[in-house]
Amino acid sequence: MSDTMTQALPEGFVLTLTDKAADEVRKFLAAEDVPAETAGLRVAVLPGGCSGFKYTLNIEDKAVDDDMVATISGVPVFIDAFSAQYLNGVTIDYVSSMQGSGFTFANPNATGGCGCGSSFTA
Repeated sequence: MSDTMTQALPEGFVLTLTDKAADEVRKFLAAEDVPAETAGLRVAVLPGGCSGFKYTLNIEDKAVDDDMVATISGVPVFIDAFSAQYLNGVTIDYVSSMQGSGFTFANPNATGGCGCGSSFTA
């Protein structure tokens, strides 16, 4: 990963990965066939979902040009510029319940959402 290709998160930008979420991401990183020295978690926001935008999480081999890169809770995280505008202040957690388990997103900037917890309005 070249420093000329990637950039740090902007001053004041906050994205939180809880300890439980970070532990789960580390399990996924270990299970994937990706290079440990460059791989990380892509956190993105895409148009779609039932409320206008949806969150996506993917394990990727390396950051791409113009990604913002940070280590959050010990996990390398890759964020593109479009997604960054919607992710400031977001907390990503991992919850387990009788209904199932998965990642959740708490976004203080969302103006609306839906029951699935994976999409929002900004």
